[in-house]
Amino acid sequence: MKLTPLDIQKHAFTQRMRGVDPVEVEAFLQMVSEDYEALMRERDQLAERVSHLDERVIELSRNEKTLQDTLVTAQTMSDDLKKTAVREAELRVGEAEVQAEKVLAASHRRAARISEDIREMKALRSRLAAALRQTLETHLALVETLTTVNETGKEPDEPLPYANPTSAPIGSER
Repeated sequence: MKLTPLDIQKHAFTQRMRGVDPVEVEAFLQMVSEDYEALMRERDQLAERVSHLDERVIELSRNEKTLQDTLVTAQTMSDDLKKTAVREAELRVGEAEVQAEKVLAASHRRAARISEDIREMKALRSRLAAALRQTLETHLALVETLTTVNETGKEPDEPLPYANPTSAPIGSER
């Protein structure tokens, strides 16, 4: 049975002979009742505080759970972003390598064309030099023949080179 301060104050003791002083008992009961009442108020306040603190603990636990979930989500997103960035970087490097290979292949093709053009120009230069040499030799022979004709006054036994209009033109290959 729970006692209340009022129960303590109203409690009646049976009288016996040689009992205790009723005034002293009443004073003691009053003092005990007041202390008991103060303890009950303190207990109620502490219970209320415990209840409030329990609610706060529950709220903080929910916040902690939310924070943990947020941290896990943030870490997951961070990892995903890193993976995406790495994949994108690898893709760009791959694209750059392919582009570089294309540029290099085009440069090689161009270098090969230029090299072929140089070979063709050298061959053309050789042919032109030979044709020029042949033309010069022909003209030199013609000049010598004309000089001989002028000195001797007699016509050459053989026809002059390129005197025939159907002959090959100057600079052509034989």
